[in-house]
Amino acid sequence: MKTSPLTLKVRRLRPGAKLPQRATPGSTGLDLFACIEGTGSIELGRDPVLVPTGIAIEVPPGYDAQVRPRSGLSAKGVGVTFGTIDSDYRGEVLVTMHLFGALDSHTIRHGDRIAQLVISRWVDLPVVEVENLTETERGPGGHGSTGL
Repeated sequence: MKTSPLTLKVRRLRPGAKLPQRATPGSTGLDLFACIEGTGSIELGRDPVLVPTGIAIEVPPGYDAQVRPRSGLSAKGVGVTFGTIDSDYRGEVLVTMHLFGALDSHTIRHGDRIAQLVISRWVDLPVVEVENLTETERGPGGHGSTGL
């Protein structure tokens, strides 16, 4: 079977792993699911925890995959650390999760949607040192300089 070079190849590493999937046809992110063996759950706290997905992926050259938070979990105080999966990585996709805000604990169970996977195109730009950068109206203003 011949596959297009622009496919996201996914390998299940454990029988209970779920393939990434879009929640709606217009979703840019693919939901990632927890694949937790043994007890079937992980208790989150303030310290970062690596939550397994039970899958490995093959991103086409010229693309990367970004692990991003789910807005519904973020609204509850469950954080996901943004991560990049390069096209040459073949290990298990792990999601770094933690709590923030007033939430004291949260249980991640096997099969829970825990993060989103967004595929992005990248460009291999050369790094060139310069004495000056092109001036813009905004200039060096950042971190709220354009308003809230």
